[in-house]
Amino acid sequence: MKAQQRPWIILNAAMTADGKIDTFARQGANISSERDWARVDRLRAEVDAVMVGGCTLLHEDPRLTVKSPDLRQQRRIKNCPENPAKIGIISNASLNLEGKFFGDGSSQVIIFTTSQTPASQVENLRHHGAQVFLKGSQQVDLSQAMRQLKLEGMQRVLLEGGATLNAAMFAAGLIDEVRLYIAPMIFGGADAPSLVDGTGLSRDQAVNLDLKGAEVLPDGGVLLSYFVRPNQSN
Repeated sequence: MKAQQRPWIILNAAMTADGKIDTFARQGANISSERDWARVDRLRAEVDAVMVGGCTLLHEDPRLTVKSPDLRQQRRIKNCPENPAKIGIISNASLNLEGKFFGDGSSQVIIFTTSQTPASQVENLRHHGAQVFLKGSQQVDLSQAMRQLKLEGMQRVLLEGGATLNAAMFAAGLIDEVRLYIAPMIFGGADAPSLVDGTGLSRDQAVNLDLKGAEVLPDGGVLLSYFVRPNQSN
């Protein structure tokens, strides 16, 4: 799929110096510093939607909202909703409809799921205001999902994990840009998720990046930004 047939996708993540995005407990450990959270808030304010995968939805129930009143006001001045749309990619969308993902912030909610989600749950999701698209039988067809987002008017989408969705998006050639905060800490652990999980890629399949920028923060963290090389992005 050509890049112009889908939104521009930015992967954003905070990870430890050993590449972990959470501890072995997988309960959404706080890695970002206060300054990095402010950066993430600005980034969310600049995009049309924020997207997460099933494990993140089920284990963390993220808000995915813009926290700063000033940034929300700037979005309203531009005739945009005060929060970007929330997008969930999940094979079986048995979600807590009373949780933060659905309840916090005035946001459009879009769920991409599969036929594994019972019809009754699909109706429940729609009753709670979500747009629900069935895009596959076992796993969500990510290329179809990204094409649908383009049809919905999404030009820039922020991908906030987790590791399994990151891997699938890279494998499908659907990521254009990577922004990372490297925290000055170590988690370790074979069971702690890294930035990209999945089965992995061989050396000749590796996703190659071009460095866009680097900044050392006063808190000891490092900000890195990359473009995915064009031949890696579809």
